[in-house]
Amino acid sequence: MAERVLDADGWLEEAQGLISDVKDHVKRIEVSKALTSTNSRIYLNVETLEGGKYTFELTVQGFRFCGKDFDLDNWENADYYETPYALLNTVSPRFKESFMDLVFRKLAYCK
Repeated sequence: MAERVLDADGWLEEAQGLISDVKDHVKRIEVSKALTSTNSRIYLNVETLEGGKYTFELTVQGFRFCGKDFDLDNWENADYYETPYALLNTVSPRFKESFMDLVFRKLAYCK
C-alpha cells in the first residue's frame, strides 16, 4: 500500500477527528508535542481509563502502538489496527465498556 502524503494540516485534521471520536472514552488524548509528525504520520499520546499511558501513531497503514508512555517511539511493534477502537480495545477493557455504553444509549434513544 502506498503511503498517503498529507501536509501537516491534513494530518492534524485527521488526528483532531480521531480525538473527537474517542475523547469521552479515555482519560486523555492529544497530539504529541515532543515527537515530530511527518507528511506520512502523526503521533498521539493517550491515557486509558485504567491509567495506562501510551504513544501511538496514525499512518496510512492504520494505527500502531509505538511507546509505553507519552512521547515515545521505541516500541518495536509491527501490528497495525484499522481503527482506533480496535487499537484501544487491546489495552483498555474500560474503553470498550464506555464505547459500548454510548452505542446502547444511542440505540435506545432511536426507539
